Amino acid sequence: MAEATGGVRREDAGRAPRTWGERLKYIGPGFVVAATGVGAGDMVSSLSAGTNFGTVLIWAIVIGALLKYVLTEGLGRWYMASGTTILEGWRSLGLWASLYFVIYLLIVTFVFGAAVVSASALATTAMFPGVMPLWAWAVLHGIFGFVVIGIGRYRLFERIMEFFVGLMFVTVVGLAIMLTPNLGELALGIVVPRIPEGSVLYALAIIGGVGGTFTLASYPYWVRERGWSRPSWIPMMRLDLSVGYLFTALFMVSMLVIGAELLFARGEGISGEEGLVALSDPIGERFGALASWFFLIGFWAAATSSILGAWNGAAYLFADSVRTILRVPDERAEEYLSETGLWFRLMLVWITFPPMLLLSFGQPVLLVVIYAALGAFFMPFMAFTLLWLLNSRRVPPEYRNGWLSNLLLAAAILLFVVVGVQEVAGAL
Repeated sequence: MAEATGGVRREDAGRAPRTWGERLKYIGPGFVVAATGVGAGDMVSSLSAGTNFGTVLIWAIVIGALLKYVLTEGLGRWYMASGTTILEGWRSLGLWASLYFVIYLLIVTFVFGAAVVSASALATTAMFPGVMPLWAWAVLHGIFGFVVIGIGRYRLFERIMEFFVGLMFVTVVGLAIMLTPNLGELALGIVVPRIPEGSVLYALAIIGGVGGTFTLASYPYWVRERGWSRPSWIPMMRLDLSVGYLFTALFMVSMLVIGAELLFARGEGISGEEGLVALSDPIGERFGALASWFFLIGFWAAATSSILGAWNGAAYLFADSVRTILRVPDERAEEYLSETGLWFRLMLVWITFPPMLLLSFGQPVLLVVIYAALGAFFMPFMAFTLLWLLNSRRVPPEYRNGWLSNLLLAAAILLFVVVGVQEVAGAL
């Protein structure tokens, strides 16, 4: 049955599942969030922390995953309780919020469009040396994302993302298990947070980097494709996100373990994505060439899944930005919020082809740093506006924030401001 209000809703998926067993069958968008949010930059920050400080900063991964869960849960709850997307929520705060976001989105996707395909290209260049130059691999990955998302079928997109999640789990998490880490030390790192001298910036990078930036705002569009539109779907949405961020945290912990077990004891380090690729050498020395390939495949899967998730999410966000700025009536909303719509396709073109000009600089690692600096401005904005909207009359009282949600969102604002300043200073 279709929802009568809120033109962004599609056909409802029916009765929301009420038992744990029923809900587990519906999990899917959370895996998309996990696969999109864990990219090459997150792998570097977690691996670098493990390389320099062992496993003592594992608590930062847990906090990072928790805060990103709170943000994404707030986005999903806003959509299901208010019947409007977060873009409409921002528009209700004033035209300034919508204009800020669309300008930010155009800038960050231009840089990200080159950065993420370059990261995937680094992995394939290492796996197939001499076959093609790095820029050619990068272009090929960009076109791959354009074609998959351009087909316009959400369920196909979700299935591909689930495949990448499985690939990342088998390779990177499997390698961490092979290294047989000390489980007692890992548990101690969670229960008793420690901040060794010189580790503050690493901890902030981990907390701020777990689980993506602008792609978090894409989650309501992915659950919308599933038909999760009514408040009765909020418990299902929370379980879906819990599973997704549990996987995200597990993947990041695995990278921390890999860095700690392979490099920390030897006093070695890495430098950016190129150093990440070079890590396959000590892995090969210890476990053989097959394990080295497994690691590179995991690196490639993390980067390439970010391409697909970002291409799809950015296209939805841009199309909805145009819709809300132009005040398009509800009955015409589907013209904009469709994977085959004009504005959706225009963003696909924008994020795929113009960024290829940046590849001529030949500095893929630098592009990732620039993207991180640009993304630093968005997280405090999103946390602040969620804190505002989810305590307003726009949401029924029973679905407004509780004291714990307010506390965590306030903490997120403070944290992401500090992380943002750090990232911008580091990029200068």
